Amino acid sequence: MKSFSRNIQRDIDAAAVADGDHVGKPHSERGVRRPSRLFFLGLLYTVLWTSLVFLHHISTSVLDLKPSAFFLRDPCAGRYVYMYDLPPRFNADLARDCRRISGSPDVCKDVRNDGFGPPLTGGGEGGRSLPDRGAYETDQYMLGIIFHARMRRHECLTADPAAAAAVYVPFYAGLDAAMHLDNADLAARDALSLDLVDWLAQRPEWRAMGGRDHFLVSGRGTWDFLRRPDAGGWGNALMTYPAIRNATFLTTEASPWHGHDFAVPFPSHFHPSSDADVAGWQDRMRRARRGLLWCFAGGPRGGDTGTVRAQIIEQCGRSSSRCSLLGRSAVTKPGHYAPGHAMRLLGSAEFCMQPRGDGYTRKSTFDAILAGCIPVFFHPVSAYLQYTWHLPRDYRSYSVFIPAGDLSRNASIEEVLLNIPPEKVAQMREQVIRLIPTVMYRHPAAMGVTFKDAVDVALERVIHRVAKRRRDAAEGREHVDGVDGGDSWKYDLLEDGEEKIGPHEFDQYLYMHVTKDLLA
Repeated sequence: MKSFSRNIQRDIDAAAVADGDHVGKPHSERGVRRPSRLFFLGLLYTVLWTSLVFLHHISTSVLDLKPSAFFLRDPCAGRYVYMYDLPPRFNADLARDCRRISGSPDVCKDVRNDGFGPPLTGGGEGGRSLPDRGAYETDQYMLGIIFHARMRRHECLTADPAAAAAVYVPFYAGLDAAMHLDNADLAARDALSLDLVDWLAQRPEWRAMGGRDHFLVSGRGTWDFLRRPDAGGWGNALMTYPAIRNATFLTTEASPWHGHDFAVPFPSHFHPSSDADVAGWQDRMRRARRGLLWCFAGGPRGGDTGTVRAQIIEQCGRSSSRCSLLGRSAVTKPGHYAPGHAMRLLGSAEFCMQPRGDGYTRKSTFDAILAGCIPVFFHPVSAYLQYTWHLPRDYRSYSVFIPAGDLSRNASIEEVLLNIPPEKVAQMREQVIRLIPTVMYRHPAAMGVTFKDAVDVALERVIHRVAKRRRDAAEGREHVDGVDGGDSWKYDLLEDGEEKIGPHEFDQYLYMHVTKDLLA
């Protein structure tokens, strides 16, 4: 570089002599002259050469960077999902054959609008109890269709299974199960599930990890898919097949005693399309006037007077002016309530009772959270051992727990609630309102939203689970983050980095009084 500069200077001096200048004379003797054109050409040449050397140095440094530095530019890096294009008999045909589920057309209305059901205008039947837009008459069993609609527009879909962090199997397992729950022909109940297993086994994407990077979503609870293939009883055998047991199974109610099924929220009635929709609803719930201390959005069950549900109804109706139940006008048919009426009741109370429903959990839990109402649970299986991806580990931060056994000993629900300090109630309600985005299912056509909804949260956790399995497989061992048997639920409650389980405060409810309390 120094010799190059000397040559440039020599050329400039020569050019000056050629122009009549005298090299070496003092400036005062030569007079002031404008630099020649050759001077400027030489200067430009020097600048260009220096720039080329600098750019070469920079490009060499960039090429030496690790490839992971470039991933920061791709918002989907590590988040890509490959979705099978399943034959329509596994999804679209089941939705079209909705009348096979019920003799009435009600179920067919539920599959409309990508599983959201008919839109509710004017806040629903109970007045302005729901948002003016984005409210639907959503059925609790439509999650499979809702999830599929979201995934079809997922921003991180990939056509390359090798680039995927997880693989989605869009099988409407809940609809298939509902069509055969009361069918005495066990082969007919299991036919489509076996067909799916055979179809997957032939796919190279499945064989790559034996399905350990795959996930399925059901619109029903785990219990509908656990019948042994060689035995009678309830449901079909989908979750008992070894191939499916390798995958991650998302249900609206998981079993505490199995390691590969995980509970995600029931779909409620608000499916927003923007951040403003969500923030506006949260603010409305903060300002809501709650004239009731507690309420129960549910009805009695067939003549049983000893259950938690029966005791809730008896305590509310017998001696409390601070409690309310759903009126008869809210009942559309046995076991079904008009969404607007139910949401209006939930939005008018500080606390909402959540005994077990058809299973251990209830859709009303998420209706209550949407309404900003603090849920009250009577058994840990109803929420705390279920929705570990979507609800805080510290259950006291957003809910009240009254053991079912306390009610059988005549504990007063109202006294328990009145003993909670007002400042604690305010903190719990604020936590509930903050949870609203993460337990709802946004509209699949929503663009530019920044909040994470229930699908986003579930996908993050599925991908995290698959990533751990990949790392362990690369190191030659099988990853286990859940086990079959009585302690499976404890693994789901471990914090990141924890590996060992031990005694837990919920042991007494799951082991000592399992029969009495779980059936209450």
